Amino acid sequence: MPEECPWYAHSVPDRPQDTWQTLPEHLHGVARRAAAFAEAFGARQWGHAAGLLHDAGKYTEAFQRRLAGGAERVDHSTAGAKLAVDTMQPKNWGRALAYCIAGHHAGLPDGKESGDPSCLTLRLRNAVLPAAMPDWLTRAAAPQALPFTQVAGRSGFQAAFFIRMLYSCLVDADFLDTEVFLEKGKQALREGHPPLEALWERLQEHLGKFKAKEKPSPVDPWRNAVLGWCLEAAGHAPGLFSLTVPTGGGKTLSSLAFALQHAVTHDLKRVIYVIPYTSIIEQNADVFREAVGADAVVEHHSNFDPLARKGQKREDPAGDEVLAARHDLACENWDAPLVVTTSVQFFESLFAARSSRCRKLHNIAKSVVILDEAQMLPPRILRPCMEALRALTESYGTTVVLCTATQPALTQTDTFPHGLDRPVKIVRDKDKEELFRALRRTRVEHLGKLTDEGLAARLGGHRQVLCVVNCRRHARLLRGRLGAAEGVFHLSAGMCPVHRSRRLADIRAALQAGRPCRVVSTTLIECGVDVSFPVVYRAEAGIDSVAQASGRCNREGELPERGVVYVFEPVDVPTPGGDMARAAEIGAGIMRRRPDVLSPEAVTAYFRELYWTAGEDGLDALEWDRRGPDVLRGIVSALQSDGNRWNFPFRKVADAFQFITSCYRPVLVPWDEEGEAIVAGLRHAAHAGKLARRAQRYTVQIPPWEFAALEADGALECVRERFFVLARMDRYDDEEGLFVDVGGAFRAEDWIA
Repeated sequence: MPEECPWYAHSVPDRPQDTWQTLPEHLHGVARRAAAFAEAFGARQWGHAAGLLHDAGKYTEAFQRRLAGGAERVDHSTAGAKLAVDTMQPKNWGRALAYCIAGHHAGLPDGKESGDPSCLTLRLRNAVLPAAMPDWLTRAAAPQALPFTQVAGRSGFQAAFFIRMLYSCLVDADFLDTEVFLEKGKQALREGHPPLEALWERLQEHLGKFKAKEKPSPVDPWRNAVLGWCLEAAGHAPGLFSLTVPTGGGKTLSSLAFALQHAVTHDLKRVIYVIPYTSIIEQNADVFREAVGADAVVEHHSNFDPLARKGQKREDPAGDEVLAARHDLACENWDAPLVVTTSVQFFESLFAARSSRCRKLHNIAKSVVILDEAQMLPPRILRPCMEALRALTESYGTTVVLCTATQPALTQTDTFPHGLDRPVKIVRDKDKEELFRALRRTRVEHLGKLTDEGLAARLGGHRQVLCVVNCRRHARLLRGRLGAAEGVFHLSAGMCPVHRSRRLADIRAALQAGRPCRVVSTTLIECGVDVSFPVVYRAEAGIDSVAQASGRCNREGELPERGVVYVFEPVDVPTPGGDMARAAEIGAGIMRRRPDVLSPEAVTAYFRELYWTAGEDGLDALEWDRRGPDVLRGIVSALQSDGNRWNFPFRKVADAFQFITSCYRPVLVPWDEEGEAIVAGLRHAAHAGKLARRAQRYTVQIPPWEFAALEADGALECVRERFFVLARMDRYDDEEGLFVDVGGAFRAEDWIA
């Protein structure tokens, strides 16, 4: 390539070369953005070095030919990684940059040499530096210090976490710089969100309406007290907080008030509200939209379609299409003032390796993270989750709020040595005791063993009642026993999300009108769904699940006496196995030993026993140690074992860290006209991206044996080689959803919602 010809980073189809983006322009642009992102956690020099070196491999004639339309494949990522290792001191610091640079397209690689040609060690060994690299690139300034204090016994996890955060800065900077060059219009959309100060003003105005309402609820004085405690605590320095408020105490808006005032006071960047299940995320997001405006809320989960809200009142004058486009862009990197997401999305991103999943991570730094229903963290991955939260609060300026109605024992104790440092309690102990007494709206009774026939008879004797069981098959069988009783409803994950949402609306309408309403549901109704019954039945489970079921009983304190939650041991259904069985057994023991099973003391005792019986391996389990010769046990130990040489199995950890483990397969159900239109679009559209996202709202996950039965019966159609559509709608019941009765005994995988 002649010396006078410029080197290019990106080409534009059918446009002359003088309109292409030059390589120096791109490298400096990415370096500036990555440095600005990394400055949030004291790593500006690291971000600048990563951005400057990331595309050094494009200084080759082979890559320039590819830009001009050549077909040859060119590795342009490894050269910059090698340059970092060769020029940065100490070597581990260069290796940290090398992970990020080598993986900025393909994802973070594993570090060890394992025969895998994609591992960092082999890639560095085989890399050749381009001869044409300019001198200014080879003299790139090296970082001067690590932005975190290494702690013995945790230094490996800390280093791996830092690499992920630095990687996030690089890949987001690379995406954005390329986007500005190729699609300039998107930048204006990304910059259209209101500032946090505006959200705080809107929320204060919204909260003022509650104080002025004509018919206050009996619990309103306590909700106001909770709000006051949250606002008082917002002045504390960023760090770890806990907010323990019983169901109905107004913790949703009060926690948001804490987060917004805290963020404004301490110059934090955003609020990220993390909710355990998609079954309630839409409900909470709607509350937030009403409180602070639709233009401020980004709802990031698989079931959300921003265009589905078309026609609703907007505060954004640009209209629905612009708001939806801005929302989609913000889901890529969480560059918005208020993000509402799921625990799955949040924690799996923190342990991900792919660039698209990691891109958002740097925007968690210097933010407020509200972990709603924090007790729902799965015990088998509790330790890595705790380490991630510890890292965020210690080294990345993040405030984390453990927000629960039943505070788990997540702080460090003799029985749980890997717990978090003690948080700032937003509700002080003396206030919490009085609050729980005042808001106690239910009592719990244990009925012992109960047949389905006896249970159905009891349910039929109540005009309005909720029964929560542990699996969808039991819910279906129990609903069948209720027969033609008036006002019978069924809820389970066998119904697609759109169907469930509409059924919940029907249930709320029946409750409000005082009509008969007998609901049989799986556990999906428990976590925050805003319904209230005078009586609730709950199949034996952990104390946290009993407490959640209790939250659906006498929710507003509307009954003259306490509502009743009956816990029963199902006779006609086999006992679940694994973690669910252990939780139920421990819960039953707590009920026998403590008269008030929902007291904070009883709940704390339950969680301590649950974590203690799980053992260290049970709180940090990996799958790969059971599939091969690798002796590593646990995600934390996998990152710690060779941490002194900064060898990290990023891809293995990403594959192993699953918030929800399931072998279920998705089936797309064209349940209504919109569902049918999505299926038609998937058949004919040139690109399936946005349609695939909208299709999540019509998707049901089913066990593999049910999937096989549907396939054998010709009830499934494969569209675009990856979407399986229910072709026979007679297999989908309008009351119960999709269920394939293949006979036989209950299987372990039946025990899901």
